[in-house]
Amino acid sequence: MNVHFIQHELFEAPGAYLNWAEKREHFISFSKMFENDMLPHALENIDMLIVMGGPQSPNTTQEECSHFNAKAEISLIQKCIRKGKAVVGVCLGAQLIGEALGAKFVYSPEKEIGILPIRLTDYGLEDSVAHFGTSLKVGHWHNDMPGLTADSKILAESEGCPRQIIAYSNLVYGFQCHMELTPNVVELLIAEDEDFLIQNTTHKFVQKPNEIRSYDFAAMNEKLFLFLDKLVADFEKTSRIK
Repeated sequence: MNVHFIQHELFEAPGAYLNWAEKREHFISFSKMFENDMLPHALENIDMLIVMGGPQSPNTTQEECSHFNAKAEISLIQKCIRKGKAVVGVCLGAQLIGEALGAKFVYSPEKEIGILPIRLTDYGLEDSVAHFGTSLKVGHWHNDMPGLTADSKILAESEGCPRQIIAYSNLVYGFQCHMELTPNVVELLIAEDEDFLIQNTTHKFVQKPNEIRSYDFAAMNEKLFLFLDKLVADFEKTSRIK
């Protein structure tokens, strides 16, 4: 399995997604946009594309952020979807998937930062995330949420955000939530936003740094691993049919 990561910022690291790929001994490649890497031109060496998050939005221009080219990433996502690749987007990545399918991102009703529960919808309880259970505490670090297509299904929601996990197809998923968080990734994110987290008094779904640090991420990561294993199985099954 060839897994390609698009990483927008050092502090938006792939965490448990990368740990999963390493443990399963998949071939791993990266486009680290913050290091001015190029996006891949050919898709032969990509079976799964994982697009990570970032402080940007799909509307961010290159004048505002020189290393982020939303149009180029959206074009790559579109090509991967057309070629039947597995595609997973996290936070900004999920929003870019929506944009690639013609669905504009929107602002979430609430800013969410920390470890907060999501609830699976009826669709979620019938999908590849059903093993998450009816409710699961996961990571959050966002203001926005992905757009919806006519065929997409919301698999999970939270009190502050009604679009936490979206299935765009059996091979294409958007995770507004951050199930990839590990202690190391959390420290990177906290270092980026620590002043805001400490001083916040207005956002009710934003936790303090030590509250976020106190969570044991292992169970959440294992549930993500199982989802990714199922996605690989679906990809291989679809590839055999072709």
